[in-house]
Amino acid sequence: MQRHLQGYLYLTLAMITVGSTVIASRVIASGMPPFTATALRFAAAFPFFLLLMGMTGTRLPSLPLRDWIIVFVQAGAGSVGYTTLLISGLKLTTAADAGVIIGTLPVVAGALSVVVLRETPRSSMVLAIVLATTGVLFIALSPDAGSGSLPGNALVFGAVICESLFILLNKNLSTPISALTQSALMTGIGFGVAMVAAVLAEGVPREFSAGAMSAVIYYALVPTVVGFILWYAGAERVSGVEASLFTAVAPVSALLMAFVILGEPLHSNQVAGVGCVLAAVLGLGLFQRRAMAAK
Repeated sequence: MQRHLQGYLYLTLAMITVGSTVIASRVIASGMPPFTATALRFAAAFPFFLLLMGMTGTRLPSLPLRDWIIVFVQAGAGSVGYTTLLISGLKLTTAADAGVIIGTLPVVAGALSVVVLRETPRSSMVLAIVLATTGVLFIALSPDAGSGSLPGNALVFGAVICESLFILLNKNLSTPISALTQSALMTGIGFGVAMVAAVLAEGVPREFSAGAMSAVIYYALVPTVVGFILWYAGAERVSGVEASLFTAVAPVSALLMAFVILGEPLHSNQVAGVGCVLAAVLGLGLFQRRAMAAK
């Protein structure tokens, strides 16, 4: 198989695992508190990242205090904040709706860069924001939306903002950190933060449902660890712009898995919403690809 085709396959599989986090979070939400689930997710994933670091000879970089502060904030927002808000939101909304909202991540991250970092907004970014917003509005303003889904969707969108802040903060690191090292740091620090929050906010639970515990283990090992390996195996075989296009697979896979695995009905507003999000993400990626080719 050609190197590029291998890369496309790995990236597709990686984004399918990302889409499956919505399904896993939906199962977790029905049988486990969010901070406890987040702590258990990181506790299961952290040893595997340490093992990968040992196998590849990766070492922790020497970071200045400012960068360590950024790393801790990233772990709190992008790791703990994202996971707990996603699980909390999925107590109130459907996995299909959440999948559409999660798909807006590349656009939201780009919009925050414009707002916070004062980057000049390109016409492609403005169009992508409009399309992604339209996609979310299809979900939020749907007549099928129940009384609990709007707060649930807002929590899921809060998870997207947390992950976008992680990306934004990454641009402010003065010392480059390898993806593997950063993943190990995020899971290790995230475990500590989530464990403290779980004890303070949720106490020590006496038992978990088997389904929720299985979903946590799946979330930790498949999307978190295997998804990481697949993504970077694919990313090293294609350009960065090409890799970014594959983020569009995540909302589609989440929508289909919600229908097939959870048996959620598929509504026209969800199809229209994911269509707008796909157009936003793919359009933005294709514009960046043309811009890179023109240089």
